[in-house]
Amino acid sequence: QAQLVESGGGLVQAGGSLRLSCTISGRTFGAYVMGWFRQAPGKEREFVAAISQNGDRTRYADSVKGRFTISRDNAKNTMYLQMNSLKPEDTAVYYCNRDGSFEAVVGGTAFFWGQGTQVTVST
Repeated sequence: QAQLVESGGGLVQAGGSLRLSCTISGRTFGAYVMGWFRQAPGKEREFVAAISQNGDRTRYADSVKGRFTISRDNAKNTMYLQMNSLKPEDTAVYYCNRDGSFEAVVGGTAFFWGQGTQVTVST
């Protein structure tokens, strides 16, 4: 079974940047829509960004538009989330997901998820 593995999380000061990565082993990465969600303590998991199989379609949550950029490198089986101008409210565990359906990824109903990577933004 293909596994999604997130990396790149950490502690950063407000205004700083981080780049998250999500890789898939054992499957054809380019066949899937990919996305990022996040879950802050005490809150429900929320959509962050999604990208189509060839990268020509993206979608972002309003809260991250203009600050975060989703991208993918199908040759490396890797998806990225470049996060700039980070705010304390971006603190959360970030998860990647995959599905054949763009709306399933955006809606959070994708079947496959990673284990998450912690992002902490300090004031």
